[in-house]
Amino acid sequence: VRPSPAPGVDFEYVIHNNDGGEVEHCGNGARCFVRFVRERGLTDKNIIRVRTVNAVLELRMLPDGRVTVDMGPPVFELPAIPFDPSGMAPEALGGWQRWPLPVGGGTVPMAVLSMGNPHAVIEVDDVDAAPVTTLGPQVETHPAFPRRVNAGFLQVVDRGAVRLRVWERGAGETLACGTGACAAVVAGIRLGRLDAKVDVQTRGGLLTIEWAGEGQPVFMTGPATTVFEGEVDIPQ
Repeated sequence: VRPSPAPGVDFEYVIHNNDGGEVEHCGNGARCFVRFVRERGLTDKNIIRVRTVNAVLELRMLPDGRVTVDMGPPVFELPAIPFDPSGMAPEALGGWQRWPLPVGGGTVPMAVLSMGNPHAVIEVDDVDAAPVTTLGPQVETHPAFPRRVNAGFLQVVDRGAVRLRVWERGAGETLACGTGACAAVVAGIRLGRLDAKVDVQTRGGLLTIEWAGEGQPVFMTGPATTVFEGEVDIPQ
């Protein structure tokens, strides 16, 4: 948590994964950020604007204690993700496309986009049986993703509900991934599988994702709870 970098912005924050790498965005981290700065008395605002490495986010504390994050619009331009589709021919589906990523002697169809960080979304029949810990690392480090990628495994329950597991860059499988939930819902909407408001069940809890369509921001709503406190020395 850092001081305001500019007028109209309340804070700046920097996020590091457990391998030490700095990441561009973290949806769950943004909600936890709101809880932290309010509990520490750093602000009493219900609407907080924060600068990340590549964006300014608006975070909103709701009366029921949940937090809504304006995650910004998704990015579909392949160089901006970044994603190199050399040697791959896209499969048209629902007015959009999936890419057949060559992995392990075969191909895995996936939707590719960015939520401020890169995501590859793979639809599966049963998320509990999905090969998250074996396929996830292969997708994360695939040469087609020069900055690596978060691999999301998406099970569509119905048009308003999905289940999700995510293998995250530099972290492995996590209990929940906010940007991954946003990416999965956006992919499902563009592929014609989901409606504009979707409940995402992760192993860590429930998120609600809303997206009105191309050029519009994605809104993520979910809880944030203080679990414990500790101290660590951080080199400047």
